[in-house]
Amino acid sequence: MSAVANPHRGELSLVLQGVEHVLRPTFSALVAAEQELGSLFHLVERASGGELKLAELATLFWHCLREHDTLDREAFGDALVQAGLTACAPVLRALLAQVLKGAA
Repeated sequence: MSAVANPHRGELSLVLQGVEHVLRPTFSALVAAEQELGSLFHLVERASGGELKLAELATLFWHCLREHDTLDREAFGDALVQAGLTACAPVLRALLAQVLKGAA
């Protein structure tokens, strides 16, 4: 499967360590994230108030990853930290907008 995000499917691109990872916020991915994190509406509220924790961001992104072949969860978290929050913020913003509004 290609590692190129398809925006028509609601996919988002996240580059970590020079590798593009595709996030696809499907219903099952969001349900899995919600089971671990609690209400996605509360998650959005925390994010908008600057209260989102790094672990929550990593968990949401992990569950939305289209493919888990290249990294395990711990290595994925380490790659997020190495990329920094500035690199993750636009992807997070777009993902949370999809959670609220649905895919375009």
